[in-house]
Amino acid sequence: MASVARSFSRLASQTAPRTSTLRTATTSNARRTFARQKFQSSSRRGYASGPSGGSSSTPYILGVLGLAGAGGAYYYFNNGGFTQLKEGSSGESRGIFTPTKDDYQKVYDAIAARLEEKDDYEDGSYGPIIVRLAWHCSGTYDKLTNTGGSNGATMRFAPEGDHGANAGLKAARDFLEPVKEKFPWITYSDLWTLAGVCAIQEMQGPVVPWRPGRTDRDVSMCTPDGRLPDGAKEQSHLRAIFGRMGFDDREIVALSGAHALGRCHTDRSGFDGPWSFSPTVVSNDYFRLLLGEKWMFRKWDGPKQYQDVTTKSLMMLPTDMALIKDKEFKKHVERYAKDDQVFFNEFRDVLVKLFELGVPFQSKPEDRMTLKPTGSD
Repeated sequence: MASVARSFSRLASQTAPRTSTLRTATTSNARRTFARQKFQSSSRRGYASGPSGGSSSTPYILGVLGLAGAGGAYYYFNNGGFTQLKEGSSGESRGIFTPTKDDYQKVYDAIAARLEEKDDYEDGSYGPIIVRLAWHCSGTYDKLTNTGGSNGATMRFAPEGDHGANAGLKAARDFLEPVKEKFPWITYSDLWTLAGVCAIQEMQGPVVPWRPGRTDRDVSMCTPDGRLPDGAKEQSHLRAIFGRMGFDDREIVALSGAHALGRCHTDRSGFDGPWSFSPTVVSNDYFRLLLGEKWMFRKWDGPKQYQDVTTKSLMMLPTDMALIKDKEFKKHVERYAKDDQVFFNEFRDVLVKLFELGVPFQSKPEDRMTLKPTGSD
């Protein structure tokens, strides 16, 4: 049923008249709203500020090396991931638990259930900030030194959790703690990326193949500040940041499509506002709005940002506007604005690449699994 609803939403968006970008964006989002699942249909149209989520100043000080005791069980690495050695009342071994696809589906389902239940966050969903967590824990990768990336989950520690680009992400990490407690065998590194996949799919995005095999590391592996994009910069900065990770122009633009989700906050990045009218639904509206609307500098006391001329309710960053100023970037913006299925396909592929950067998998790419979105049976 959900897959049919998603297809209906995208078809409606593709076939709507495009005489006014704002009108088509509003119309397509209304149709998407009709098709959303239960947790997506409540508290979405307004832009309530919601709980701020706090800052990232409180680290998760957790031991992650060697054997880790949890809930009467012991864990050790096996084939690049955690397995669980169950023990009886006298400590005798009762066998080895190696997680299967069904076990990861249960983790997915638990995350999806919390997304539906916990609708008191801004715009009615934790989904966008969960995507941001998965993005930021992966986007620290440096291909020259083979450091950073999702392997390690080092944002748990203050040096990395306190980086300016990670402000507010404690809310996302705290949101996932009950899931970690329920499934203590999964590493934080796998949990955060799996949660990103779940959030994308539950917000009507593409089905994203995923595989486990990440391990958690200690504080010594935290990455230096400055590896994530700075929204105040322009195209040369984007190419430097994403090129360090191994992305080309097309992939940079595809990843930027995640800005259809969520909003900026003055107490985190300093910027303010959402990029799209439906910030809890994955769509190509970000690209359509970039091209179809007129943008002007916002007159305010904050950092340089743009706002749409018509409603003055949407925003774009200098890095967003760079995508249409640069002719090589712009041709991909135009492709994605024209066809949301092209965007979905390429967004899916680049997310798989992002979430796997620097991970020393023991498994093969063909071992990736697809996990079922809620209501897809």
